[in-house]
Amino acid sequence: MAIQGPIPVSFDQVFPHGCYVVGEVEQVKDFTASTGGRTVYAKDKTTGELVWQVAVMDADPTLKAGQKTVAVKILSPVQPVPPPPLPGLPFVPVEFDGMTATAYVAEKTGRLAWSLRARAMRAPRSATAPVKASAGKEMAA
Repeated sequence: MAIQGPIPVSFDQVFPHGCYVVGEVEQVKDFTASTGGRTVYAKDKTTGELVWQVAVMDADPTLKAGQKTVAVKILSPVQPVPPPPLPGLPFVPVEFDGMTATAYVAEKTGRLAWSLRARAMRAPRSATAPVKASAGKEMAA
């Protein structure tokens, strides 16, 4: 098969209705390398950069409650900083650049799921952009 490794995707393909930061940016632990109280943090196997993750809520109104929150991993030498909050909104809108998706089988459900990665996060280009129609996607964290 010609597809090997992460599949490049655009932010609009993954989150056509946008998404919002709903958690803190945290450094991902490498549970395999961490031993005896010594924490080792994950690094990307290809770039060697540190791996961070942030929980986001997908704004797609057709998703079930259990499908709305997903983790996006960000490759960065320093901790990424979410955009500043907007007045009147309970959550911070965010967009991601340089996204990839990697398919895997979720252990708990035995179903296909996706691991999302990005190179950077930023404020949306336009806070007043029209909402796009959904193409019926299913994402798992």
